[in-house]
Amino acid sequence: MAVLNADEYRCFEDIKNIRTDGSEFWFARELAPILDYRKWDNFNKVINRAMIACKNSGRSVDDHFPDVRKIIEMPSKPRKNINEIGFPEVRKTKSIIDYELSRYACYLIVQNGDPRKEVIALGQTYFAIQTYRQEVAERFNQLDEDNKRLVIRGDIKQWNQMLAEAAHMAGVITNEEFAVFQNSGYMGLYGGMTNDEIHSKKGLAVRDKILDFMGSEELIANLFRISQTESKLKREKTQGASAANEAHYVVGKEVRTAILRVGGTMPEDLPIPDKSISQIEREQINKLKKRKKPLMLDE
Repeated sequence: MAVLNADEYRCFEDIKNIRTDGSEFWFARELAPILDYRKWDNFNKVINRAMIACKNSGRSVDDHFPDVRKIIEMPSKPRKNINEIGFPEVRKTKSIIDYELSRYACYLIVQNGDPRKEVIALGQTYFAIQTYRQEVAERFNQLDEDNKRLVIRGDIKQWNQMLAEAAHMAGVITNEEFAVFQNSGYMGLYGGMTNDEIHSKKGLAVRDKILDFMGSEELIANLFRISQTESKLKREKTQGASAANEAHYVVGKEVRTAILRVGGTMPEDLPIPDKSISQIEREQINKLKKRKKPLMLDE
């Protein structure tokens, strides 16, 4: 599966719409040019194939592909009759069909799109990842604390990679510069505490990773810090290691301020989990191994 960079990720995010109830959708006529379909008739054929796939999967087509009507103005024609000059122009309109596509609908569309188009492959990656995340999110509240930590830690790993790329583009090059950059974000979020000071406060061993010893609430705060810093560096086209450090610090501090405003617990004061995320992963892997049944081979 291809890895999306931040710009490719945003081409789909930029046309996403949010309803008043918080649900999200994409207009089919806005998605078509993104996926390199210039003729609506060709894209509509892909939508029809996706609808069939949706029905075959046992899901409601009406829920994932609700159609909407839009009124558009027709192109005006130059006036040939001199008697028409000076009178208000009557613009002709027509009704066209569009669809409010769910994330799952978009996933099915790119799966049924033209595989020769590079952007279709990117769309398959994006909507596959996002559809999976949506499914996880729907079950998130049902997870116990350990599994919540695993889910968020996985997201942080992905966003940390994107942040590292954005920081490098901004001018954070050497390992020493990157360590300072990381410290800046922690200092903003943790009220001036450095990586080493947080490490010491948690009572961790030298090789322990701070992120592995965070509960879900603390991980979410750091995920927000990381994702928003990546966006800020890209959006503002930050240049220079010092400017990148300042941006990371400012975002961390803003996240801390937001926690303070809603009466939340400061991240450095949150409880430290008994088990590291690495330990939880090992335990789950061992459980899976024990569940495996031996193969019954014919003798």
